[in-house]
Amino acid sequence: MFKVKLHGGKTMEVEESMYWHTTSHIMAQAVKRLFPEAKVTIGPAIENGFYYDFDVEKPFSEEDLRAIEEEMKKIIKEDLEIERFELPREEAIKFMEERNEPYKVELIKELPEGEVISFYKQGDFTDLCRGPHLPTTGAVKAVKLLTSSGAYWRGDEHNKMLQRIYGISFPKSSELEEYLNMIEEAKKRDHRKLGKELDLFFFDETAPGMAYWMPKGFKMMNILIDLWRKEHEKRGYMEFSGPQLNSSELWKISGHWDHYKEDMFVLTDSDGKEQALKPMNCPNAIKIFASKLRSYKDLPLRFNDIDVIHRNEKSGQLNGLFRVRMFRQDDAHNFITEDQIGSEIKDIIEIAKYLYGIFGLDFELTLSTRPEDYMGDIELWNKAEANLREVLDELCGKDQYRINEGDGAFYGPKIDIKMKDCLGREWQMGTVQVDFQLPLRFNLSYIDSNGDKKTPILIHRALFGSFERFIGIITEHFAGAFPVWLAPVQVKVLPISDSQKEYAQKIVERLSNEGLRVELDDRQEKIGYKIREAQLQKIPYMLILGEKEVEANAVGVRSRKDGDIGAMQIDEFVSKIKEEINNFTR
Repeated sequence: MFKVKLHGGKTMEVEESMYWHTTSHIMAQAVKRLFPEAKVTIGPAIENGFYYDFDVEKPFSEEDLRAIEEEMKKIIKEDLEIERFELPREEAIKFMEERNEPYKVELIKELPEGEVISFYKQGDFTDLCRGPHLPTTGAVKAVKLLTSSGAYWRGDEHNKMLQRIYGISFPKSSELEEYLNMIEEAKKRDHRKLGKELDLFFFDETAPGMAYWMPKGFKMMNILIDLWRKEHEKRGYMEFSGPQLNSSELWKISGHWDHYKEDMFVLTDSDGKEQALKPMNCPNAIKIFASKLRSYKDLPLRFNDIDVIHRNEKSGQLNGLFRVRMFRQDDAHNFITEDQIGSEIKDIIEIAKYLYGIFGLDFELTLSTRPEDYMGDIELWNKAEANLREVLDELCGKDQYRINEGDGAFYGPKIDIKMKDCLGREWQMGTVQVDFQLPLRFNLSYIDSNGDKKTPILIHRALFGSFERFIGIITEHFAGAFPVWLAPVQVKVLPISDSQKEYAQKIVERLSNEGLRVELDDRQEKIGYKIREAQLQKIPYMLILGEKEVEANAVGVRSRKDGDIGAMQIDEFVSKIKEEINNFTR
């Protein structure tokens, strides 16, 4: 919520979305003043700020953005009253046709019969909009236009390319300055930039949305997977692997064919049958469950897997490791009885607390409820949502968690895990979904204590979300300076001259035998150059070896975090670094 100061000294609290949406209208008004031939389209508030798409002859330049921003400030200073009015459909169409706004005419024509058609007017500018808005343009204080880029009308590559301007605004200049500083820091931490610099991963135009993992990056991936496997094995999870390609018949039974087909890679096999690369693992986990007769004594039955999955994301939506077409989901599907719902979800949240705690990440839980395109019996939906509310009331306290109405999966409500990084940015991470529908659609059953067949309940859950996305997030969270237990190279051995090479190789061999990830830099370069390069690679520890260290059978220890620590016996250093690794020291 923003506290907004109005004309006359009055204040009001408003949602950020209302504030930013009003600012997007101010931006559109400024564009129309400076570029009268521009056609306006849509300008929504988004997670951080707003954007507006315009049909103009040429892309906006940096100079254009500066001019638009200055015009916005003038409009804010004019403190124009923002008025709402409604028009009948035909009058609304005529109104926008007279103003030569074809995109608004298209939007009006697509509105359902009986829909209220509202407009907001501020000075010389009127826009089709549901609202709500601030009472005056002067209620907006600090504004900044950030970037401009191309965007297809309605996100469809077959439509005309428009020009999109992104911006941000705040009630106070200090808040804007803080946000812009955060943006600059985020640029330094950009995982795509660090991925290349640290030799972790990269993307290539020959495989859009699919990362090439370099040895160091893949080492990190495997460290995370090993941690994940270990913790789940301790809790009774059993890992399986399933096919990458499944017949369309499987996806039709699951409901994905009707609800998700456009996001799937579909092909025809040599027999002329439709197949699809799996976008999620649930149907394969269901097949594993159905492969043999199950008893109530087997439940909870927890299957986890990290098979590669594919989603046909639009190219314009791809975003480094955050939005990809190929990834490894840290997936599990738990088959339970109805009276196990509460305890099972609590156990899952406990795993999440432990894993996130290792990285120093705090998270919040959100309940996402029934969407419009839900599948199955509404009574089962109501039951599932009630179960989740009961669990969240106990875990978080009644009314102490957020509710995201209509954002559940098509087969069941879910608990979303949202966490904040060190810059205060919120990320949607894992989910815990209660599903009464798929077990019914696949006719799953187990034998209860009376010898009768019962339908199990399925819990879908992912905690990291995907290993790729999680690595992207923690790369930015740690700015590439990963904790020693996770760093792909933990120690760099730096002999000062060739005369220390033999000793350096013995040190490397000792550390390697201790299970440490170590590299030797024995190039004929000055030691200062080697240290700077190791620091740029964000290596946790550097061991500097000169004549004194060789004579004392010691190592000169330099820490990425604490600088020069001084000389240590090798046993002492091994003990120190292993303690940090075992304690997941950050």
